[in-house]
Amino acid sequence: MNENKVPLQQQQQKKLEEMGSSLCQLRTQQCKTIEEIAACTRINARFLRAIEQGKLDQLPEPVYVQGFIKHFGDALGLNGDEFAKAFPTGVTVKRSKLSWGNSRVPQLRPFHLYLFYICLVIGSVSGLSVLINPSKPQITDKEPNSSPAQSLPTPGNVDQTNSQAQLALTKIPSGPNKPVQVDITLKGRSWLLIVADGKKKYEGILEKGAHQTWVANEKLFVKAGDAGNVIVEFNNQQAKQMGAPGAVQALTFAAKPRPSLQ
Repeated sequence: MNENKVPLQQQQQKKLEEMGSSLCQLRTQQCKTIEEIAACTRINARFLRAIEQGKLDQLPEPVYVQGFIKHFGDALGLNGDEFAKAFPTGVTVKRSKLSWGNSRVPQLRPFHLYLFYICLVIGSVSGLSVLINPSKPQITDKEPNSSPAQSLPTPGNVDQTNSQAQLALTKIPSGPNKPVQVDITLKGRSWLLIVADGKKKYEGILEKGAHQTWVANEKLFVKAGDAGNVIVEFNNQQAKQMGAPGAVQALTFAAKPRPSLQ
């Protein structure tokens, strides 16, 4: 039994190195970071790095590794199911041969047991991912020396219900001396990174319906994981969609230069 186990491990190691290299190359071409993939798939970043680097000894059981590869491929636009099938897990499903001449009733192995096993594996992978990398609580950014945050109603829905009001984040009013103000409204779920004057103000996932305002003295950097779901409004100008649906987009909003006095 040990003789069969060694070749299987070698085969898994070789295949993991090939698939990890392909996933790393594709992720780099799409300009996506490991942290963005981890937020999308809810898989711990160290497992994703181990897959790219082909480090089998740093990963859990092969059946879980196959599930991680599936979600990794889906996040990069691949057919995760087909791509992950190339990784050997050592788990096989045997079908019994039918003997039509010796029995009156065909002896079939129940196919639903195989489907149940697949569902159990997928559920186990998802559960393990949630336990290893729980979602981070959303933190409302507050700026020092500013007035207390006030909740603003969604435009056009003054009589919104309590459940709808919970979707809106706290909006922070801009200070009197902040030349850069960016209002962001989410029409769908998206990961966001906000950097104001070189300091990171927020990084996380905002849900559909969320509304947030950030201010800066000189410039404000905004990066979105799904630009099609993000509406931005700069200094009370006309609101625009940040980019194409599903695209990673980064924008920098800068204050207008002040005229020099002669």
